[in-house]
Amino acid sequence: MFSSATKVKGQGVGSAYLELINLLKKYYPNELEVRINELTKAPISHYHTVDFKFFLSTFLPYRGVKVGYVHFLPETLEGSLKLPWIAQKVFYKYLIRFYKRMDCLVVVNPMFISKLEEYGINRNKITYIPNFVSKDEFYVIDEDKSAIRQSLNLDDKFTIMGAGQVQERKGVFDFIELAKRNPQMQFVWVGGFSFGKLTDGYNELKRVIDNPPQNLKFPGIVSRAEMNRYYNASDVYFLPSYNELFPMTVLEAFNTQTPVVLRDLELYHSIIEGYFEPVKNKEDMQVVLQKLMNDNSKLKDLAKKSKQAAQYYSEERLAKVWFDFYQSLLEDQNDI
Repeated sequence: MFSSATKVKGQGVGSAYLELINLLKKYYPNELEVRINELTKAPISHYHTVDFKFFLSTFLPYRGVKVGYVHFLPETLEGSLKLPWIAQKVFYKYLIRFYKRMDCLVVVNPMFISKLEEYGINRNKITYIPNFVSKDEFYVIDEDKSAIRQSLNLDDKFTIMGAGQVQERKGVFDFIELAKRNPQMQFVWVGGFSFGKLTDGYNELKRVIDNPPQNLKFPGIVSRAEMNRYYNASDVYFLPSYNELFPMTVLEAFNTQTPVVLRDLELYHSIIEGYFEPVKNKEDMQVVLQKLMNDNSKLKDLAKKSKQAAQYYSEERLAKVWFDFYQSLLEDQNDI
């Protein structure tokens, strides 16, 4: 495994990487030997991040089958980082060149297979394996919701939670606007500026974080254990993001059986359609959140859908998918 994802806290690439490492160690401790960031001989080299030193390592012998994990494409970075245009252009070209150096790619959303094809990458080199989260870290807490809120210094009222990096792409401005429209509700956004002032919309978002509406809280980047408590303290998980691959936070919310409301993005249709409440714009968001606060039966129905989604994207099922995938790479290599 090659990754630097854990160097930056509070971002999904790091979560996905840690989940996979822990999964393999949990389910296949004897069948798989996993090494991290070592240049020793290996039959499979799995690249999780696109560091230049990792790119250079692909030219070394004994790297075996080179697997690239596609966590983002140039278009999915729009609204995330604010880079000088020349730096952005160079990085986007480098990103695609990195992917083309791989023998095979893994995408977390099947929609990105055709997008990678448009960049000149053979479809036969691409495999779809969805994200997942550990049921040991994200689960329903057997504790009164009011008590959980109190432990997190939250008010005991209808609570809407969002999570992820504080950036324009995540729809944080819409989240803020909805909080202003609904003073009777409590809004909490868990996450921070993982990339500091490089974050798109940093100055305006920082002003709100420093002086938020009374019913809106920004606890910042927290531990995974505390994240689990925030999900359990919430009535609704609401992510108004404009662009995603397969957000880890949605899977975390599913595992805690928290009702999920998402902006109606096309990319969700092929992976989690039917498990969440779709909303198109701020007016739609306002109507749905009001309805959920006043209709407990609708809230319970969404919670059931989250439970069903968690079962489908269970770590047990995905552990076997990953093991079979690695095994197939070795078999293909032996056939050559």
